[in-house]
Amino acid sequence: QVQLVESGGGLVRPGGSLRLSCVASGVTFSRYAMRWYRQAPGKERELVANITSIGDTTNYADSVKGRFTISRDNAKNTVYLQMNSLKPEDTAVYYCYLKMRFSGYWGQGTQVTVSS
Repeated sequence: QVQLVESGGGLVRPGGSLRLSCVASGVTFSRYAMRWYRQAPGKERELVANITSIGDTTNYADSVKGRFTISRDNAKNTVYLQMNSLKPEDTAVYYCYLKMRFSGYWGQGTQVTVSS
């Protein structure tokens, strides 16, 4: 079955950086677009970034443009989210999502906390 496992979250000070990873198994990873979402306490889950199956196109939420970078390594079945210049409002659980045509799969999430 399809499994997505995120890692790389943690506690970081404002202005710091983290890199999240999401490893997929049980699926032909290179066929599918990948996304990162986040959900802060008391808020709805929001789309942060998207990357196409071959990585030629990326899209970002306005709130993270210029600070976050999504990338992928299809040889390693892995998608990344490089997060720079982190702000307290970036605090959330971050989820990767494998997007199929009519459905998708979620990872279990990784907590990112930005605090001094």
